[in-house]
Amino acid sequence: EEGYTLDQFRARLAEYDHIDKAQLRENMAYFLRAIVPVCEEVGIRLAVHPDDPPRPILGLPRIVSTIEDMQWLKETVDSINNGFTMCTGSYGVRADNDLVKMVETFGDRIHFTHLRSTCREANPKTFHEAAHLSGDVNMVAVVDAILREEQRRKQAGDLRPIPFRPDHGHQMLDDLRKKTNPGYSAIGRLKGMAEVRGVELALKMTKYPELL
Repeated sequence: EEGYTLDQFRARLAEYDHIDKAQLRENMAYFLRAIVPVCEEVGIRLAVHPDDPPRPILGLPRIVSTIEDMQWLKETVDSINNGFTMCTGSYGVRADNDLVKMVETFGDRIHFTHLRSTCREANPKTFHEAAHLSGDVNMVAVVDAILREEQRRKQAGDLRPIPFRPDHGHQMLDDLRKKTNPGYSAIGRLKGMAEVRGVELALKMTKYPELL
């Protein structure tokens, strides 16, 4: 497993000493205004990942944590090429984030999804990774919203699917004897992917047969 020494970590953290939320937003806007026109020319669709965790930590500013942040990013450069990764694990840490509403509001801008779940603990700033179909993320409702967006796209002649990955997984079985980066166990992620694909197939068979 890779990591930083305490001195290395402090040095990296110090790089943000004079950057607050407003400055970080300005930097992000500068980048997007420069790069999105190029993305439009060559057919690349950006998919920014939300802050993880979606709140300030160690004094670091956060600018991709809420539905209001998503709206700001969309309006900053209003292009289909300026999009989002819908990470349910990251956004779901905040109880005030309505994940289904996020998918419904920004469906056409969602170009990739990380479908995992987290569980908020008694301390509102503390959470842990949950099994994909457990925790605080209503995975069935989120996948249903994603499939509705795929259905809308297909009806409009846009055949782009919304790819997903299980993102993280618990360590289990042979994973426990392997050296892995935290959250990226092979068997645990495979289990999560199978569960989410099962949800997806059940919804397609019962509600969205045209997507089969």
